[in-house]
Amino acid sequence: MIDSGLIERIAARGDGVTADGRHVAGGVPGDRLAADGTLVPGPNRAEPVCRHFGKCGGCQLQHVAEGSLADFVRDRVVGALEGQQVEAGDILPALISPPASRRRAALTALKIGKQVALGFNAAQSNQIVDMRMCPLLLPELFALVAPVRTLLDAIAPQRRPVKVKLQMLDQGAEIIVEGVKAAGLDAAMALQDFAGEHRLARLAIDQGDGLETVWQPEPPTVRFGDIAVEVPPFAFLQATATGQAALVDAVRRAIGDAAAVADLFAGVGTFALSVQAGRKVYAAEGARDAIAALTGAANRARALVATEHRDLFRRPLVPAELNRFGAVILDPPRAGAEEQVKQIAASTVPAIAYVSCNPASFARDARLLVAGGYRLDWAQPVGQFRWSTHVELAARFRR
Repeated sequence: MIDSGLIERIAARGDGVTADGRHVAGGVPGDRLAADGTLVPGPNRAEPVCRHFGKCGGCQLQHVAEGSLADFVRDRVVGALEGQQVEAGDILPALISPPASRRRAALTALKIGKQVALGFNAAQSNQIVDMRMCPLLLPELFALVAPVRTLLDAIAPQRRPVKVKLQMLDQGAEIIVEGVKAAGLDAAMALQDFAGEHRLARLAIDQGDGLETVWQPEPPTVRFGDIAVEVPPFAFLQATATGQAALVDAVRRAIGDAAAVADLFAGVGTFALSVQAGRKVYAAEGARDAIAALTGAANRARALVATEHRDLFRRPLVPAELNRFGAVILDPPRAGAEEQVKQIAASTVPAIAYVSCNPASFARDARLLVAGGYRLDWAQPVGQFRWSTHVELAARFRR
C-alpha cells in the first residue's frame, strides 16, 4: 500500500514531493504530510546553519541532511536523462562542495537614507536580504561584506540597485562594483585606500560608462595546473576549488590518453590548461576577453594549445574539423550546445567529455549524441552550489 503522504523526493525547485504527487514547501524525503496539512519531520532533516535561511535566495536546501542533499543532486541528473529516454552506464554518487568554499558571488546593494543593505536577493523577489552571515562564502570573501557596505555608503546612489561582484584570485580578492558614482579626487582616494587596506587583487567600478580599474598592483591570475592565466574582471571560474577539481578529474578520465583534444566553450582555460600536458589541445571560445587571456597564458607557458576566437553557436566545428581529434571537451552555457552537438553526433570523434551546469539541456544534447551512435558511459553529478537547486555534472560519451 502506498503511503500517499510520505515525501519521497525533492523537486527541481526544492519542494518536497509526496507519493501521490503533491508539492510541499520545505518537505524532505522521509517527512510525512499529515491529513491536516502539517508536516511531520522525518529522519533526513537538518537544522539550517544560517540565520537568513528561508528568506535569502542564496540557499534553498539547508534543511536537508547531507545524504539526502547528495541524493537530490544525483537524482536531478537521473531524472533529466530519464525524461529524454537516455540510458547511462552509471550515474556516480554526487560530489558536494563543503561549506565556506564558494569563491565567487554576485550580490546586490541598495542605499535608502543612511542605510545600505548588501546581500543576495530574497527567493523569487527583488528584495535584498542584508547579509550578516554566510556559510557559503569563503571566509576571506565574507570578511569583505561589512567593509564594502561601509564603502557603498559614500558612493552608492539613493534607491538604485548596485551590483557587487566578489571573486577570489591568486593574489587576493577581486571586487567589481557596478552602478555607483565616485567622481572627484576624494572618491578616487577613498577607493584606493579601501583597496590597499584590504589587499585586493583588483578593484573596478562602473559608473555607467564602462568598467574602470582603479586598483590592480599586478595582473591578477588564476592557476590551472602549473599555468597562470591573467584573467579579465570577474572572469567565469568554477564556483569552488573542490568543484573545479572534481570536474577536471572527470574530464581527464573521460578523454583518457587522447593525443589531440578539442576544448569547446573553453573560457579562460579551466580544462584546456589543466589537461594540456603531454597532448595537443585546440581551444575555441566566443568571448573575446576570455580567449585572449587563454591565448596569452598558453603562449607564456609554451603549451601546445592552439586557440581560436569562434562563436560556436553560429559557427560550430563541423565533422571534417572534429574528426582530427581523439576527444572533445564540451562545456557550454546553461542553454547547452544543440547545434555543436549535432555536428559532433555526425563525426567520428571517439570520446566526449561533456561538462554541464544544467541537467535538462545536457539530457537533450545527450539524446542527440546517442541517436548519432554514442553511448553514455557515466555521469558524475557535482553540487558546487551547496544547499542550492543548481546542479552540475561531467559525463563521458564514447562510440
